[in-house]
Amino acid sequence: MPSDRRRRRRAALAAATVLALLGTGAGTAYAEVPPDAPEQLTNGDFAAGVNPWFSYGTGPLDVVDGWLCTGVAAGTANPWDAGIGQEGVRLLAGAEYTIAFDVRATPGATVKAVLQQGSAPYTGYFASEVAASGAARHVEQTFTAGTDNPSAQLIFQVGGSADAQTFCLDNVSLRGGEAAPPYVPDTGPRVRVNQVGYLPGGPKNATVVTEATDPLPWQLRSAAGTVVASGSATPRGVDAASGQNVQTVDFSAVKTPGTGYTLVVDGETSHPFDISGAVYDRLRADSLQFFYAQRSGTPIDGDLIGAAYARPAGHLGVAPNQGDTDVPCQPGVCDYELDVRGGWYDAGDHGKYVVNGGIATYQLLNAFERTKTAETAAGGAALGDSTLRVPERGNKVPDILDEARWELEFLLRMQVPAGQPLAGMAHHKIHDRAWTGLPLAPQDDPQPRELHPPSTAATLNLAAVGAQCARLYARYDAAFAQRCRDAAKTAYAAAKAHPAIYASVTDGTGGGAYEDDKVADEFYWAAVELFLTTGDKAYLTDLTGSPLHTADVFDAGGAFGWQSVAALGRLDLATVPSTLPATEKAKVRASVTAAADRYLTAAKTQAYGLPLPGEAGAYVWGSNSNIVNNAVVLGTAFDLTRDAKYRDGAVQAADYLLGRNALNMSYVTGWGERNAHNQHSRIFAHQLNPELPNPPAGSLAGGANAGIQDPYAAQLLAGCQPMFCYVDDINSYSTNEVAINWNSALAWLASFLADQGDAAAVPAPTCMATYTTHGSWPEGFTTQVTVRNTGATAVDGWSVRWAFTGDQHVTNFWSARLAQSGATVTARNESWNAKILPGAEVTFGLNGGSAGGPNPNPGLVTLNGKACTLS
Repeated sequence: MPSDRRRRRRAALAAATVLALLGTGAGTAYAEVPPDAPEQLTNGDFAAGVNPWFSYGTGPLDVVDGWLCTGVAAGTANPWDAGIGQEGVRLLAGAEYTIAFDVRATPGATVKAVLQQGSAPYTGYFASEVAASGAARHVEQTFTAGTDNPSAQLIFQVGGSADAQTFCLDNVSLRGGEAAPPYVPDTGPRVRVNQVGYLPGGPKNATVVTEATDPLPWQLRSAAGTVVASGSATPRGVDAASGQNVQTVDFSAVKTPGTGYTLVVDGETSHPFDISGAVYDRLRADSLQFFYAQRSGTPIDGDLIGAAYARPAGHLGVAPNQGDTDVPCQPGVCDYELDVRGGWYDAGDHGKYVVNGGIATYQLLNAFERTKTAETAAGGAALGDSTLRVPERGNKVPDILDEARWELEFLLRMQVPAGQPLAGMAHHKIHDRAWTGLPLAPQDDPQPRELHPPSTAATLNLAAVGAQCARLYARYDAAFAQRCRDAAKTAYAAAKAHPAIYASVTDGTGGGAYEDDKVADEFYWAAVELFLTTGDKAYLTDLTGSPLHTADVFDAGGAFGWQSVAALGRLDLATVPSTLPATEKAKVRASVTAAADRYLTAAKTQAYGLPLPGEAGAYVWGSNSNIVNNAVVLGTAFDLTRDAKYRDGAVQAADYLLGRNALNMSYVTGWGERNAHNQHSRIFAHQLNPELPNPPAGSLAGGANAGIQDPYAAQLLAGCQPMFCYVDDINSYSTNEVAINWNSALAWLASFLADQGDAAAVPAPTCMATYTTHGSWPEGFTTQVTVRNTGATAVDGWSVRWAFTGDQHVTNFWSARLAQSGATVTARNESWNAKILPGAEVTFGLNGGSAGGPNPNPGLVTLNGKACTLS
């Protein structure tokens, strides 16, 4: 699974004010730094490749014959317009340091080495200019640090030349000061539990770190200290992902609700936790409030999510912002400007990216669409109007759709206008011209904003979520739904006309590159969504003709991500009602359950119970979102089959996120006894500026990343076991960033978990429903519904519910009283047919209207809230 942020590099692009100058020529004598002084840089000889060095304003970094080399285009105005650097450099006030490096430049230019603070005000500690030519030059100088800084930044400024240049570095060293103390994370008690709690009827497992190899006795204690259950743990040996010798405890037999439970094993007492059917109720709203806090182009109302999060609108052209209302393209890309206000800031920076916005929007829309087909979702009441803290609450539209619309409007604005070259395509991204430092509130960002070239991947993201939008908003805002439909169809046609326009891997200055040169998966996903919305056979032909349609699209390391989206189409094809032939749909659904079975198998092999392989390669940038996305597949398999093993697998995945892991911490801000709260973000930078808040409750950290691509983490975590490759520090962007597509995954899972209530045993269906459309015409249809009582007791008073897929609406009805809210229809008995005896049935009918499009039978019909077998 590709890393979700592996190309993101953080660099301050301001010229530093130099406060500590070279000793030579300044009349200052320095003692010799001993040759065994601690080395403060990582991989200065580039024997380990590029990491953790970054660049900006240059071409890609490459190691050639042991030198780190890159190109810089001609005509950069200032030295600091391009640079090569490393962050996380440790300086100690008063200590002497020797900086040394080899450098060459072709045809030749000045290189300025600057050691500085990595964010505003960019205080400088050392600077030296070197004339570099095609012949290698060795530089070695000594200085005294005037200030403590545990995370300074070394930048080789390589801009400012009228000619194109190739720069190369080798043997970069900074010796002196003190060695960083060994980093030992505080992991608390050796008994690792879900620090939030467990569902009464669900699985309840814990992991114990111990040297013991024989089974250990365990006790579950109430808040009062009373032993309520006991047993023996199961030895699991050394866990590959953590390197720990562990045993596991299964106390699933305990179903009594309560607060403040603790688990005692091997002389250690776990963090407290609850057993309750309401454990996850608030997480649904908390995980979704992250998106409101990330909104661009609107003031954030502190009365909704807390006074600490209130701020003016960002990027609307109010000084010092240069705004998103009239944004030009990068030079040479286009000759027009677009209003691309709104949307969500993607992650820890102020960029907005169509491919990441696409998958995040999909997951919010899919969380809502699931309520139409999942028995436990109760018709979507928990995601309805006035359920979230958004300013649109009270408008008779489900709040999750209001939130998703904020991003959808932005995505629509990113489409190339008619009459322009590449009309109908979508620009890949919009962000600052140069990287900014931390902290920086959106309204204070002074950088110019630029549109980047259109791409096929971005265009197909717009086509896919535009099609979703068209069917889901049809009953709430027909005009907006039509805008989405038109944009989706136009985008798909444009992508077919331009199937190989790829985002460049080198376009990573000021924002992430989000490169992707394999777009068969985007074509498949877009074709699926357009088929589900329109029923057009041309889209069906495209999706069934894709080689991905019959391929295994669920990766073990992460079912899907912004660079791998075929599984999104597969999940929707399995769950959204459509005219796909029954035999074909059965194969699609079987592929989902087969993937879910593999994730369950993986979870059983892991002592911490997560549905992810244990090797280091599975712990990548954003690993937590991969774990959640695998849990989404498990949850979907449960919705399709009603088999509790899939539900339990999804529930258990949440244990890892909320504390049952090697670090014994919750990765969700505000959730759990000990939780991540210093995530990498310019907006929520409390760690750097106490006047700013931490990320809001419900924000998911990226998680353990064995690649440790940022220098701060690399300095602390070298040689870490995969599950230990994480640090809750704002400087660690490769392990601890926030991102919209990570929180969208959490929001989907949180909604699923909250819907499970007590997670009791799944009862067998006691009804059978037959939904038959007897006739249809361009703007309407006639349908008859029959519900048979297959249970052993009489039904006295009934309510039958289903949901339409699009804009269908009831015009009249008979033999029942029908009401419709959005796409959901509820039919209630008349006084004369309220009782349905065992083996008996009731029939009612309706006429409906529609503006067109498919009218498939619903995928779920419930009787008094319980799913009926469909015939």
